[in-house]
Amino acid sequence: MEIKTDFLIIGSGIAGLSFALKVAEFGNVALVTKKEAMDSNTNLAQGGIASVFGSHDSFDLHLQDTLTAGDGLCNMDVVKMVVKNGPDRIRELINLGVQFNLSRKKSATSTPPEFDLGREGGHSQNRIVHAQDMTGKEVERALLNRIKDHKRISLYENHIAIDLITCSTRMKRGLVTTTHEDYCCGAYVLDRKTNIVKTFSAHITLLAAGGSGKVYLYTSNPDIATGDGIAMAYRAGATVANLEFVQFHPTCLYHPEAKNFLISEAVRGEGGILTNTAGKPFMGKYDPQKDLACRDVVARAIDTELKKSGDDFVFLDISHKKPDFIKKRFPNLYEKCLYFGIDMTSEALPIVPAAHYMCGGVTTDIFGQTDIQRLYAIGETACTGLHGANRLASNSLLEAIVYADMAAVHALKNLNTLDTKSTSEFPPWDEVGTTNSDE
Repeated sequence: MEIKTDFLIIGSGIAGLSFALKVAEFGNVALVTKKEAMDSNTNLAQGGIASVFGSHDSFDLHLQDTLTAGDGLCNMDVVKMVVKNGPDRIRELINLGVQFNLSRKKSATSTPPEFDLGREGGHSQNRIVHAQDMTGKEVERALLNRIKDHKRISLYENHIAIDLITCSTRMKRGLVTTTHEDYCCGAYVLDRKTNIVKTFSAHITLLAAGGSGKVYLYTSNPDIATGDGIAMAYRAGATVANLEFVQFHPTCLYHPEAKNFLISEAVRGEGGILTNTAGKPFMGKYDPQKDLACRDVVARAIDTELKKSGDDFVFLDISHKKPDFIKKRFPNLYEKCLYFGIDMTSEALPIVPAAHYMCGGVTTDIFGQTDIQRLYAIGETACTGLHGANRLASNSLLEAIVYADMAAVHALKNLNTLDTKSTSEFPPWDEVGTTNSDE
């Protein structure tokens, strides 16, 4: 079965959905996601989106915080571009229906809006635009509401992309070639309900399939995060880089029934303190910013403390704050912790570090294009150069919306240069070389 489209998007997080809405005005879109559309890392993102809106903040400060977190390995041009484009992209999300928390100083009808800006580890200023402690869920809700009613976007849930389709212009001209294929022209996709592999042919293909946290036993990622996009691109001949730079989030809830439940960085931003099991704070020994140090610093500090003590966890304590404040600022966390028998208004939370974010991935240029023509990669699947060796908190959703815009503009220009009337016949999926999984 062959499905023909102008744009094939693999992944239904903030990156893929944002790109889909932008390009759908100019062509048909097939949006493929391996489970339900809401099953994405975006949906689990609690903290928010880092961007410069505060009166005491600046692009330069955000840039410096990003470079410091990335341990000097960020691409300066990319960081500048992403930071400067952030505010406009957030305004676009508001126009699409995303409801961020606003400051009490202004009403929801104020122009411009004044956000309730949070602060997280590694940030020198309050700059986290958020929707309580469920920012990703709110963004996903708004974008999916727009997607489901769009006449040019077809959503294929429970479809797993298994391999990219690549073509060679030299072969089309009847020439013999041993070089890797020149451009991407779609993907083979498994329909999980029928167990049939479908052929999706597309003029432009976008990988927005997330990272690979599930290769680790302990991770904050959902079950879908198995690195599919990176693996497919690598097999097709695309360059991948920095796969060794896997960020471990310092604070995942330590509980036998709390599968991959993240305790937001914003808890420390609002005054949460890390202590050992004896109740003694320890971050002062490791960094001047103490509990608000970058994630890699905090995760290593916790690991060191656990090795010294032999304990299985440390504590994150925000119970010194007023209960009403905690319930209002962290309604989702509060209810979830109660479900696991922990009242965060009166007791400390047991936490451990866990694999959280892949800073490397498929290498792209500043427009999200890979080194295979017509193939783009954005979001956690991509290695854009923004994060370096360690991502700054809440820069992931920022990168996703900025690169969705950059890639959409470039892809549309690219589409206009293609002979879209020319069609190719693709062979059906061949399972030779695959192995049966025992999982």
